[in-house]
Amino acid sequence: MASSLDAATPVCPLYISGITVDFSKSKKNVESAEIRINLKLPVPVKCGAGKALRQTFSPPIKLSLGDSFSLHVRYKTWHGTGHEDIIFEPDDMFRECSAREGQEYHKVYKKITIVVELSGNPTTEQTEQFVSSDESLELRPTTDDIFRKCPQFRILVIGKTGVGKSSLINHAFGVQNATTSHNMPGEVSIDHEFISPQNNKFVLHDSKGFEPGEKDNLKIVRDFINRRRAKPDLKDQLHAVWLCFEIPRAGGRLLETGVEQFLTSKREGELGDIPIVAVFTKYDTLLDRVERTLDKSSIKGLSQAAIQDIIKKNAEDKLQEICVAPLEKFAKSAIPHVTVSTNGNHEETLARLIQTTEELVRNHVGTDASVMTSVAQRVDPGLKIKASIEEVCLNFVFKIIEQYWKALASSVPFKNRSMWDCLHVLHTDIVNVWNFQDPHGYLCSPEFRTLMTNMVNELDVGPPGDPNKTLSFGLTIVGTIATIVSALSGPAAPIVVPIAASVVIASWVYEVYEQTYVLLLILHRENNDRSLLSRPALQRFMKYIIDLTLVLQTLVLVAGNQELSRKAIKLAAKSYHESPMNGEVHNRIQEYDRQMTLRQRASRDSLDQIIELLQSYNISAEEMLDLQRNLPAVDLSSDELWGS
Repeated sequence: MASSLDAATPVCPLYISGITVDFSKSKKNVESAEIRINLKLPVPVKCGAGKALRQTFSPPIKLSLGDSFSLHVRYKTWHGTGHEDIIFEPDDMFRECSAREGQEYHKVYKKITIVVELSGNPTTEQTEQFVSSDESLELRPTTDDIFRKCPQFRILVIGKTGVGKSSLINHAFGVQNATTSHNMPGEVSIDHEFISPQNNKFVLHDSKGFEPGEKDNLKIVRDFINRRRAKPDLKDQLHAVWLCFEIPRAGGRLLETGVEQFLTSKREGELGDIPIVAVFTKYDTLLDRVERTLDKSSIKGLSQAAIQDIIKKNAEDKLQEICVAPLEKFAKSAIPHVTVSTNGNHEETLARLIQTTEELVRNHVGTDASVMTSVAQRVDPGLKIKASIEEVCLNFVFKIIEQYWKALASSVPFKNRSMWDCLHVLHTDIVNVWNFQDPHGYLCSPEFRTLMTNMVNELDVGPPGDPNKTLSFGLTIVGTIATIVSALSGPAAPIVVPIAASVVIASWVYEVYEQTYVLLLILHRENNDRSLLSRPALQRFMKYIIDLTLVLQTLVLVAGNQELSRKAIKLAAKSYHESPMNGEVHNRIQEYDRQMTLRQRASRDSLDQIIELLQSYNISAEEMLDLQRNLPAVDLSSDELWGS
């Protein structure tokens, strides 16, 4: 890029120490952004809450006169995801900003305001950060950082006795006998932390609700929320509130005076941005009442499906009248509502509650808390996939890139890490997000890691198939499980996995980064020929992440929220491995790689392909429940060795 500045005037580089992307005035709901300078790999802007993204850089990012500089933003649209490049003019930035500290460059693009924080030469302290010790260059799981800042999802559940809070918590977080204050002798403080030994990734605070004549509890709840808001650390803050109501019968009153005052407090901003969701419980009871009062003459001759549609429509009308209208009178749009049932035939309603909660937490509390929402819940596999791939794995890949550039800048040799080092950390991250009840650590054992690696080693086995053909993951897996179970010689027969979990691990995982895809992404602009060698490594990298994710999704289908055994894990792995799905995934990955250009391999596009492929195989919460009902009976109570 030719510069229009005076060529005779020496120009010192600028250093980007931070950036803020404010889209509060834009109609676009920006999900993520990336700084792109020249051909270097993008630097993510990943922190923020509400309608703003914020990121600081230490050490700062160097911007020289003549560099190309843009911000790539991704945002939600009604049909999916859109993206756009916001181009900056470095010449203008150098004119407006001197080399002094504390300069800001402002740019407004389609009502999106970007503030770039600039400085002159880095400070001595920042320069020293480039010179990293071996310890600082150690690869650590992204979830380690998230769990350190926010080890648990902290939720307050408010509701009267009998509203169904215990059942709601049991099903949403996959625990048994959740304890609330109603189950404990004496008066229990709202500050008491209930933590389940079956799922320690959430902390429950319980309030008995706003009973008539009990004015003190309203003050207790308000004070608790405001005290938690003032906590400096994310781990101590309150992340969400579920305000629970049993759907009243005709003529019954939904809101007591105390509830009305609480909703008014939220509407008027007295409770801050804390996400609050109104939860209407026992939806199945409402459906039963509507069905009993249905005019039989109006449904004569209709199919059962048509009758169910009428019942649901009448129930929604009744719900609007007795629940939604009174709520909106006091809360306006400040509090969203979700209707739920923990009855086995309607448990998919819990997924909507979790999805609503996660989105509110992400927008009003922050990314780390929203990841913990996804980790803690045990209802929606889709949220597990989204959190593990889009938040955790993506951040880990960028962490590797950041460490590599620090090493180059300081002339410190980057450790000769193997692909196994990288996959070992990614494996831990993905398993951590799925949050199974795994007290023995089977999912992070050397045997299971080896099993997954050897599954990936079969990448080149078999003829290429049709990459445009997509099978139904759930039905295909259930069919394979049924075949495996029927072939067992007896109830105690061991499950034999054809890809041994105890043999020597595949040799390709010991290749160092410089010979594999991860760092060749960075080196490609200096040596394009070497980058061509990265294709098999890229395919294996993608395949490991996808295979592990789909095996864990199958494990949810097989084991649900039970304590894991090696037998259950082997059944899930064998089912996925022997299903037609495994070969289809291989073929689609190879086809993606053939179609991708070198530039696409060196950008986030390859990660987007992972996300797209996983989304096509995601089992929804509703489908998961239907599939579990159709699973053949298999005894997972007894365990067996990996190699049996």
